[in-house]
Amino acid sequence: MIHGLSLAIGAGIASIVLVIVFLGFDTISNESDLVLKPTPTIVEPTANIEVSGPQNISIRTFLENGSPVLGDSNAPVTLIEFGDYQCHFCNVFFHSTEDRILKNYVETGKVKMIFKDYNIIGSDSIAASHGAHCANDQELFWEYHDILYSNWTGENNGWASSENLAKFAQEIGLDVNKWSECIENGLHSQTILSSNRDARTLELTGTPAFFVIGPDGKTTSIFGAQPFEAFKNIFEAELKK
Repeated sequence: MIHGLSLAIGAGIASIVLVIVFLGFDTISNESDLVLKPTPTIVEPTANIEVSGPQNISIRTFLENGSPVLGDSNAPVTLIEFGDYQCHFCNVFFHSTEDRILKNYVETGKVKMIFKDYNIIGSDSIAASHGAHCANDQELFWEYHDILYSNWTGENNGWASSENLAKFAQEIGLDVNKWSECIENGLHSQTILSSNRDARTLELTGTPAFFVIGPDGKTTSIFGAQPFEAFKNIFEAELKK
């Protein structure tokens, strides 16, 4: 896997196609002071509808304030995940679906992936996001992302405590002193805050939420911990363009 530092996608989003299937979707349960509660979007649970997004949505809403690119930065299709490290269904996606996406699409240069923070569960979620972004300063974002989900044991039960976050940093070979200094100084607070604002701009009401951007700029949304086949169908359709 290649950790790209930048990504370029053609200007403009032709349309936003919302594929709304509420299967495995963690909704907001405990708001932190980092995020404000978004306005819920009311839709039929299995509706397939095409709509125009809010006026303030742009390509930057999807691509900025997130992780480094995972995969080939020139891959024709982009997958963006908005997630919370304490989210149950984010963890389900990580263990049941993400590996197959990486093996079949990211590692083959067809899809690149970006992770964005949407901290909806508690203060440990925000701390975990800081840990991942500080790991990125040492080019180990995705390793830290993976170790977080690999050690998930629930919501607000202490597994993402400051002590454990430091232990994870040590386990993946980070310079813990530099990492700790980054955490203490809150060097990535603005990035995390901006990512949460992006999620609210998109009117997300839970995690995980995914956006697939095709070669023509069309964006398809997938809500919840959907099976691999749901992603495969969209990827294959976009790759044929």
